[in-house]
Amino acid sequence: MRSVWIVVLFVLFVLSCKEEEANGASSVSSDFSSELVKAETLRSWKAYKEYAWGDDVLLPLSKGGFNWYEESLGISPIDAYSTLSLMGLKEEAAEIEEYVLAKNWDQDISVQVFEVNIRILGGLLAMYQMSGREEILASAIDMGNRLMPAFRSPTGLPYHSVNLQSGQTSGNLGEGLGNIVNVAQAASYLVEFGILSYYAKDPQYYQAAKKATRAIHERRSEIGLPGDYINVETGKWTNDWHYIQAGVDSYYEYMLKASILFGDLELRQIWEESYLKIKEYIEEDYSGRRFYACVNMHSGEIVKRSVSLYDAFFPAVQILAGDTASAEMNMQSWDWLWDQYGLLPTRYLYDKDSVEYANSELNPEIIESAYYLHQMTGEEDYLTMIKKYWKDINVCCRDSVAFHAIHDVRDMRPKDYLATYFFAETLKYFYLAGLEKSDFDIEDYIFSTEAHPFRKDAFEPSLIPEYLGLE
Repeated sequence: MRSVWIVVLFVLFVLSCKEEEANGASSVSSDFSSELVKAETLRSWKAYKEYAWGDDVLLPLSKGGFNWYEESLGISPIDAYSTLSLMGLKEEAAEIEEYVLAKNWDQDISVQVFEVNIRILGGLLAMYQMSGREEILASAIDMGNRLMPAFRSPTGLPYHSVNLQSGQTSGNLGEGLGNIVNVAQAASYLVEFGILSYYAKDPQYYQAAKKATRAIHERRSEIGLPGDYINVETGKWTNDWHYIQAGVDSYYEYMLKASILFGDLELRQIWEESYLKIKEYIEEDYSGRRFYACVNMHSGEIVKRSVSLYDAFFPAVQILAGDTASAEMNMQSWDWLWDQYGLLPTRYLYDKDSVEYANSELNPEIIESAYYLHQMTGEEDYLTMIKKYWKDINVCCRDSVAFHAIHDVRDMRPKDYLATYFFAETLKYFYLAGLEKSDFDIEDYIFSTEAHPFRKDAFEPSLIPEYLGLE
């Protein structure tokens, strides 16, 4: 039966791609180069400009735009800036700078603190580092100040949402549940808030982010694992699962990256303790492949053998931490899963060999990890993976306007949405993968979780303790 099902899937895949080509998508080339990625980025950016300029998101199939809130935050332009700038698209980058300078953040809307931090604040800080324009820094400081009221909870953990105008905090889970956030939403601020503190010469931002990270770490279980959802006012866990999937992922990513960028020895110790627990309880070799399961925070027992496309970021973190062997084993599992469908499904049950959530949103994580491994090992196999990912994405996600998401990787039905991280991350990692190390050396940078690049040498080690409030 499985072989029959595979044949059916293949037929559906081919028909879907033929339909896409008939609807206006040009034929797909197997070529890969940074210049080709740059050309596709410019094509997609022009589509955003034509159909959705000023809106948060491009809807490529209906040729329109979409906003996250009642008013646009301009997420796509700010997210895209660092990619366009790295590609040398100076005219497009300059236009975004002027757009930002005309933007007034005094908006009467409640925004998600986590999302605005990684996309807007991080984007503004990268824009300042790349442009050197003090007015951009002023905009970033303004946004940072508008996010700070979210951290004034009894625990120091940030509320889910904050009104940019009034500073009033709120949640999104219904009456009586609005104070609950996941671990990533609670403690993924160290990089952006640390950089903001450095440039503003004001420790309050980094100290707020670090207090939130400590609040999660200090509430770990008797075996050393945090949960996944927590009440920001009581500090009580509301769910006792732990994993490295979306909802936790960037908590780990940021304690490592901030320790590298700022030389914060306390964070490095927290990372090392946490990574040992991941390897002890979450890491699992199953059917000859390396996976990272969902476990109970108190017992460490596996509660679900599930992975999501978001945790394909972890090989990049592992090699950054110096665990090359684990990074390579992990990457092989992700590449194997990609080959089963031609894209990664959002969630996959590896013990049942079945898709749990079948959509795919042009996510960057698997490309990010392959890029890190290629750069840091020199092995050409990882560049070969990247070329394959580029070809496959072009086959069924490229359209006559830009690129689109997928409803179901098993039949490749198109979805009318182009996430902002496609500009910020996916295209950036593809582009950088085609460059020589002499043109761009990943070891000179720390990337935020939204792939905004920050040069390490922009932060003078002798000034960091004062500006960030390190002891």
